[in-house]
Amino acid sequence: MLPERRRNGVLVPILGGPYGEALENGEIELRYDAKEGSFSAWYSEHRLPIEPTRYGEILQKLVASAGAKDEPAGRELLAIASRYPGPRNPTHDTAPQFKAALAASAGADIIERGMKAYRPKTGEAGALLALHYLLERQNYRLAYWRLAGTEINYRRFFDINSLAGLRVEHRPTFKAIHQLVARLIGEGRLQGLRLDHIDGLLDPHRYLRDLWRLVRSILRVKNDSFYVVIEKILAHGERLPSFPGVAGTTGYEWLNVISHLLFDQGGMAVLDAVWRESSGDRRDFGEILARSKRRVLTSLLASEFMVLARLIARIAVGHYSTRDYAAERLREALEEFIVNFQVYRTYIAGTAPSTDDRLLVQEAIAQARADWFGSDFDIFAFLQDALTLDLIAPGRSGHSRSRVRRFSFKVQQLTGPAMAKAMEDTAFYRYHRLLALNEVGGDPRATALTVDQFHARMQARLETTPHGLTATATHDTKRGEDARTRLLALSELADDWGEAVREWRRLNEAYAGSADSNRAPSRSHEYMLYQALLGAWPLQGVTPDFVGRMQAYAVKAAREGKEQTSWLAPNEIYESALAEFVAKILSAENSRFVKTFDDFAQRAALLGALNSLTQLVLKATMPGVPDFYQGSEFWDFSLVDPDNRRPVDFTIREAALRQTSREPDWEALTRQWRDGNIKFALTRHLLKLRRELESLFTYGAYRPLDVSGESRDKLIAFARIHGRRAVIVITGRLFGKPTQGGRHWPSAGDWGDAVISLAGFSALRPLLGIEQIGEAKIAAPDQLFPHLPVALLSAEITP
Repeated sequence: MLPERRRNGVLVPILGGPYGEALENGEIELRYDAKEGSFSAWYSEHRLPIEPTRYGEILQKLVASAGAKDEPAGRELLAIASRYPGPRNPTHDTAPQFKAALAASAGADIIERGMKAYRPKTGEAGALLALHYLLERQNYRLAYWRLAGTEINYRRFFDINSLAGLRVEHRPTFKAIHQLVARLIGEGRLQGLRLDHIDGLLDPHRYLRDLWRLVRSILRVKNDSFYVVIEKILAHGERLPSFPGVAGTTGYEWLNVISHLLFDQGGMAVLDAVWRESSGDRRDFGEILARSKRRVLTSLLASEFMVLARLIARIAVGHYSTRDYAAERLREALEEFIVNFQVYRTYIAGTAPSTDDRLLVQEAIAQARADWFGSDFDIFAFLQDALTLDLIAPGRSGHSRSRVRRFSFKVQQLTGPAMAKAMEDTAFYRYHRLLALNEVGGDPRATALTVDQFHARMQARLETTPHGLTATATHDTKRGEDARTRLLALSELADDWGEAVREWRRLNEAYAGSADSNRAPSRSHEYMLYQALLGAWPLQGVTPDFVGRMQAYAVKAAREGKEQTSWLAPNEIYESALAEFVAKILSAENSRFVKTFDDFAQRAALLGALNSLTQLVLKATMPGVPDFYQGSEFWDFSLVDPDNRRPVDFTIREAALRQTSREPDWEALTRQWRDGNIKFALTRHLLKLRRELESLFTYGAYRPLDVSGESRDKLIAFARIHGRRAVIVITGRLFGKPTQGGRHWPSAGDWGDAVISLAGFSALRPLLGIEQIGEAKIAAPDQLFPHLPVALLSAEITP
């Protein structure tokens, strides 16, 4: 009988099937590298090193298997092995010498001849057991990839098993992985860092403090600044903690602020009714999110969750006052807490939690307790004290300090992935009222922002993170920035959208298939597809490439939703029916649907394009640093990754740069708005302006401008001010009425009676839009927007 494993190895879940089958089928193979003098186990393209302390026994077995004990090369191999006797030899320091001696020996042929001792053939148990015994003695444990869901024993990136985390809080590790960064900063070749997924760290505060100290130690003599932004997803209404040396986030919260400014709250009740009618789903988003979290905790993140459940049980049993708390009830209480936790994470470290963090924990505990069934409510007081470290605060003793700290830190590491996988990668693909609001850092339940609320957000931003990024698209956004602005237009076309969807459902019913006696696609997925099609719809006609992209998106979205199919257990019948449905409704034989859909899409596209121009102007002129995702210089109608990571055609962009070297002809660009050159030209114009007025946009104040008239809610007007210099920004929103529901580009006379006050400004000079302004104290959109729905003016502050 084989002895038990010597140690708990790091799980390596890379096998395509059960470990026993891979072993019996010869898919795992021991190989020798004669140049290195090393042994490795190979599975497919994966090379797994064999611990050098096992080399001695391997050599003895190989020489015996080859019948080479009396051969000179065989004796040489045995002599090399005998130099490192005992179970712990060679050591880490002497292992290179062992390998060098093997590489220099004449025994490579004998080693290869003897490999049959570890390469099992059908019916040969000896070689199979020998290879198994060898693998069991490694620092890793080869396993079936499905085992990772419940048995993973290392820190990973969300649920991606091939990306293992480093203990950056370990000082030697921190120093090692920052060597290149430190050198580049010292050489003046690196001026800033964008730190992805900061919430995945054990202690983000400590890491950022250590990074800040490292940067300061390098730049102290030069007295240079260093720019750091963090990818931190702020939940709706959440404030960014004060992190040392951090200018702000990568900008998802501002993406959502702009989106919420651009949709019409008045249409949401209709969209809500259309969604429920089309899908038959009566659940609110909160219920969908809670169910999604439970699904994630019991599947994708089950191993991490169970480790914490066991740990809190061990903490409880370690003290007489809590030893009677049942392990299963503690697990259930922890699950309830995470399900009811409303942000990505807290930042409780070695000190007392901040007021905000304590409140977040208390609110989640209170809600979990309200949902609890049973009389053991005091479990939640214990859980709260463990999470906030109050359990080991001065004056309290009895519970293990190290376990409580580890529990609190690790729960904070888990709530972020749990929220991300449940909300962004599950609930967003189950709830489809308006897909434009299903965005990273967003909340589908959020209401539209008024212009006054937007101004308040901008003024507050100047006080907190004036130099953080403002994003409108990233590698992780759920759709291209211009696809999103199209979908926002549905709030202004809600009634027409509802009628159109009813017609499309009728036209396409014949193309629906079935999977396991269920409709394919589901009603919910069909409704989601119409929105996805609208966001990505090509204005020049449907192509085979577009059909393929939509099929890939449909399958991915269904898998993310984890209802009819999933990544862990793909339902091939449903996915095939879903892809076939997409192909059929977009085929030539379904011309009636394609025609009516194109008619509606053209209207939404016009409103979306106008929304996009406003979005672009706001991003470039509001407080913050505008971030431009590559490929978004023209209209960006991409879908979620991998669609938004397709290669960018830089040749076309280079040609466009040459063509727009002179002052753009805005009137001509508006006539040809569908080709995207208007967005390209406006982007270049705004960046040129920011470069010329760098100090104003970097340090300038923000002043809302007064707008009066019945149409005032359709205008956003503000000034950026630095010293006596000012840039006045005026742009439109809610374009349904000025365009007659997306039927024509707005022109003079379409903007209603709104008037913008320019009191307090003089020396007015057009920068974009209006050709001349004079010294007027008021201005109307009809005057300001001869071609574009935006206007920029240079001005001076009146003394």
